[in-house]
Amino acid sequence: MKLSHIISALELKCLTKVDGDREVVGAYTSDLLSDVIANCQEGQLWITLQGHQNIIAVALLNDLAGVIITCGYPPNPDTIDRANEKGIALFATDLNSYQVSGKLYELLR
Repeated sequence: MKLSHIISALELKCLTKVDGDREVVGAYTSDLLSDVIANCQEGQLWITLQGHQNIIAVALLNDLAGVIITCGYPPNPDTIDRANEKGIALFATDLNSYQVSGKLYELLR
């Protein structure tokens, strides 16, 4: 499914430049960086509470389609700058991780 469709369906706030044509193949929910490194696959969206710069490094490492920061937590401004610099799609939502995961599951199944 195209990233643009997911952005619209979940009413995500785009914090960086986004390639809406990017295909999303799934999603992974975790707040533990090592878990995401080991288990999140290329082309997936990562759902997390984390808002620090290390999430950008993990997203790059696994070639993720983007990162969704949940619960209305604002990412650090330097995280947004780094995401733009590296071409990582970064989103925010007031929904919690459980809600985002459920909505994405319904969209992607």
